Amino acid sequence: MVSCLAQLMVAIDMTVLHLAVPALTTQLGASAEELLWIADVYGFAMGGLLVTMGNLGDRFGRRRVLVVGVTAFAVGSLLAAYAPTAELLIAARAVLGVAGAAVLPSTTSLLRAVFTTQRARTAAVGAGAGVSAAGFAIGPIVGGVLLDHFWWGSVFLVNIPVAVLILVAARLVPESRSGGRLRLDALSVALSIVGLVAVVYALKGAFYAGIWYPEVLGAFAVGGVSLYLFARRQRRLAQPLIDLDLFRSRGFSASVGSNLVSVFTMSAFALISSQYFQLVLGWSPLRSGLAFVPGAVAALVAGGILAAKAVRRFGRAPTVSGGLALAAVGFGLFGGVDTDSPYVLVLAAQVAFGAGAGLTLTVTGDTILGTVPRDRAGAAAAISATAYELGGSLGIAVVGSVLSAVYHAELALPPGVPPALAAQVHESFSATAAVAAGLPEPVASAVRLAAEESFVGGIRTSMLGSAAVMTILAVVALRSLRGVPKVIETDVPAPDPDPAAEART
Repeated sequence: MVSCLAQLMVAIDMTVLHLAVPALTTQLGASAEELLWIADVYGFAMGGLLVTMGNLGDRFGRRRVLVVGVTAFAVGSLLAAYAPTAELLIAARAVLGVAGAAVLPSTTSLLRAVFTTQRARTAAVGAGAGVSAAGFAIGPIVGGVLLDHFWWGSVFLVNIPVAVLILVAARLVPESRSGGRLRLDALSVALSIVGLVAVVYALKGAFYAGIWYPEVLGAFAVGGVSLYLFARRQRRLAQPLIDLDLFRSRGFSASVGSNLVSVFTMSAFALISSQYFQLVLGWSPLRSGLAFVPGAVAALVAGGILAAKAVRRFGRAPTVSGGLALAAVGFGLFGGVDTDSPYVLVLAAQVAFGAGAGLTLTVTGDTILGTVPRDRAGAAAAISATAYELGGSLGIAVVGSVLSAVYHAELALPPGVPPALAAQVHESFSATAAVAAGLPEPVASAVRLAAEESFVGGIRTSMLGSAAVMTILAVVALRSLRGVPKVIETDVPAPDPDPAAEART
């Protein structure tokens, strides 16, 4: 329960902010640059600190780090809700990112420590993955309801009662930490933070400004050099921050790679689905959020119930490969949408994608935890979470750029549109409605139709390209995970696992 609530809290916070952007822009007077920092500083702080926080959990206690992280998350949410200026909101979002970096590895590594059997651990990881997916659907729903009745800051207050529940329940969860005394190398911590923050910054910057923008290239260079020096240093340390020998395990490295590429395409699916619902179909944020519910339910059922059974019957490689293939079907179905497609097509795409994602992320997540010693579960969970964060940023940057490129290339506006207004439509599809409202008919209708067809053309290209990537990954996963046993137990199971502790965790 603690793990599911914590992942739900972090997932909701990742999505609920986007709905509040128009209101906080007006009330705080935030500039375009400040809005980018409000949205992105959370990911920068989280991505840079995941590895460090995972190791702190191994050293000082995973439950202790979880409690500190959840407390900081509640404080950061309170500060964000009542921030009087954009600068203070940016600072509060940074606090939330740091807290999120402490929460995610701790929740996952606690599963490794408490659930001592293969079957229980797989089910627990699946439930967590499903709840996390549900959080991405619940976020827009909760945000839409709150913004209909309260001010923009109310979207952050929803985290506080969840945090209180976690802190109460966490008192009943047994503490776990590494059996030996782990030492943190300060230089490794600094290099990991600089490298990961720079890479995440570059990936997000590539989406906004383009990959060839000097600042983006500079961030890639700084990140690449820092991570190279970090990797070299880990080879020389007796107690490295990340044990690179873990990647010699085919199950571990293939699962981390599958996670990264899977989240790459999955983040693109969430981004483009949301844009299709709101910008093409004209749905409200609340209705758009409800449209994600079937996919979230499919992910919860596939991950929490079916994944463990599929692994026992078919093995890990076929289950992961099958999940990726099912997600590819979802992408392919969504690649057939048009401006007037029936919702049943979108529903089928959501369910196929959600079920495939639930199977894939559950089995790869369980494989990552199962192939490392229990006392290094925090570091392994941090690697998995970092791959998740990098995959998400990379997916939005690359697929978002493809969508924009196709939109610009296919857009052909009718004669009679003033150059200044035409430039606005070319710059952003979201500006089409406002521009068309100021034009006479039939030019306005022609502008809307041209922009919608071009944008949907970009969606189809992005979705079909993602389907191809997932299909290739399904083949690679089938080969890479071949030979990984159905049951992975690197430690001797505890003789008498506590069912009550498992339920609370």
